[in-house]
Amino acid sequence: MGARTFETGLLIAGVLALTPQAASAQSNAELQRQIDELKAQVQALTSALAASKSAPAAAEPVAAAPAPAAAPAASLAAAPDQPPAATPASDPAPRSKAWYERLSLRGYTQMRYNAFLSGDDSAPAGVSRLRSVHDSSISDRGGFSLRRARLVLQGDVSDRVSLYLQSDFATAVNNQAGSERREGFAQLRDAYADVFLDKGKDFRLRFGQSKVPFGWENMQSSSNRLTLDRSDAINSAVPGERDLGIVGYYTPPSVQKIWDRLAHDGQKLFGNYGAFGIGAFNGQGTNRTEQNRGLMKVAFATWPFELDGLGDALAGQVFEIGGSAMMNDVQPELRSGSVSPVAYDDDRVGIHAMLYPQPFGIQAEWNWGRGPEYDRASQSILTKKLHGGYVQMMYRVPMGSIGALMPYGRWQYYRGGWKAGTNAPRLETDELELGIEWQPWKALEFTLAFARMKRAEADERRTGRAEGNLIRTQVQWNY
Repeated sequence: MGARTFETGLLIAGVLALTPQAASAQSNAELQRQIDELKAQVQALTSALAASKSAPAAAEPVAAAPAPAAAPAASLAAAPDQPPAATPASDPAPRSKAWYERLSLRGYTQMRYNAFLSGDDSAPAGVSRLRSVHDSSISDRGGFSLRRARLVLQGDVSDRVSLYLQSDFATAVNNQAGSERREGFAQLRDAYADVFLDKGKDFRLRFGQSKVPFGWENMQSSSNRLTLDRSDAINSAVPGERDLGIVGYYTPPSVQKIWDRLAHDGQKLFGNYGAFGIGAFNGQGTNRTEQNRGLMKVAFATWPFELDGLGDALAGQVFEIGGSAMMNDVQPELRSGSVSPVAYDDDRVGIHAMLYPQPFGIQAEWNWGRGPEYDRASQSILTKKLHGGYVQMMYRVPMGSIGALMPYGRWQYYRGGWKAGTNAPRLETDELELGIEWQPWKALEFTLAFARMKRAEADERRTGRAEGNLIRTQVQWNY
C-alpha cells in the first residue's frame, strides 16, 4: 500500500488504542499532547518504511525511535506487524541484435606437398607432361603449396535475408610475361544473399555469385570433400564451380530432417543447396565478364531414401540419387589473349548416386554432353561430344579419442574439352587414387594418398599423354 494509506491506518489504530485513556483524561490539553506524540510516532515509522524500500534486501531494518513511557506508545508499538516487502523492479526487455552482430566468421586453409615416385614430370616441347588442372603444384618443381586459404563472413541480417561472402587468399596469377607464377593473391569466390520466401525457410532465392547447381561433387565444399581434388569430368561443366546469377532452391522438411541426422552423425554432405534447384547464370565462368546475351540455364534434383525398412543390415543407411542438366553458350579464351568471337554450345546432363558410409559407402557420378574442344586437324575450336565421371568407395573407422579414419579409393575417367583453359584443350584422363583421411579433431585433418595418373596436359600445343605415380599429402586446419 502507499505511504499515505499506511499512515492513515496507523493513525486510526492509535486513536482506537487511546480511547480508554481519553475517557479518563482530566483535560483537553492532556488529550492533545497524546495525539501529538502519536503523530510523531507515525511519521517516524513512515520514514523508516520509505528507507527500507530504497535499501538492499539484505540490509538490517531501521530501528524505530524510542517510545515514550506512556501507555499509548506501547499500544502503538504492538500495532504494526512488519512493513510490506518491496516489489522487485521488472527486468528490462532484451535488446534485439543489430544486423552486424548476427554475422559470424569462419574458414579453412589447405597446405599440400606432392612427390613424384616415377613418371613424366618433365618432357620435351610439344609432348605432354604429367599435370593436373586442379593442382598446379603437381610439376617438376615440387615444393609446398597453399591450395586454399578461405575466409567466410555469413549471417542472417533479418528473419528473411541472409548474406554469404567468401574470399580465397591462395590464388595464383602469372607475371606480365607469363613466365613466372605469383601466389597468395585474394580472389572473390562467393558473394550472394538468400531471400527466404516462407517462415520455415523451405523456399529461397539466391542472388549473386554462388555455386552453379550441377553435379553433387561440384557443390560439396572442398573443406568437406574426401578426395584431394574434384574429378575432371564433373568439374569440366563448371570449372571454379561458380558464376553470377539467380537460383531458386526448395528443400522439403522431410528431406531436411534426413540431412540433419546425417550431419549430426558426421557425414560429409554436399551442403544444403536444396533438394531441387533451378537457376540462370551468365555462363562464362567464375569472375569472368559475360561475352554474350545468352544465359546458362541449369536444373538440379536430389533425394535421400532411408533404408531402415529393408532389414537390419541396412538400418540407419541412407541412399541418395539425383541428376542435373545445363544449357549454355560459352566463348573460350584464345591463345592470342582475346576471347573467341564464336559462342559454342555447352550442354550436358549428369546423374549421381550416394550410399553414405555407415560404415561402408559408395559414391558415383557421370555426365554426357557437348562442349568446346580444340581440334588439331582444323587447328580451331569446335563443338564436340564429351563424357566421363568417377566411382568412389570409402569406409568410416571411428577411433574414439583419437578421431576418425576414412580410407577411400576413387577411379575417374574423362574424354572431352576443358573450356576454362586457353583454346579449350582436350583432356584424356584415367586416374586411380587410394588414400586415407585422419581427423583427430574437428579443427585439423590429414590426408595421405597414392595416385596413379595417365593424363593429357591441358595445353593444345602438347600431344600425347603422360603417366606417373605420386604421393600426395595435405593438412587442413579449420577455424
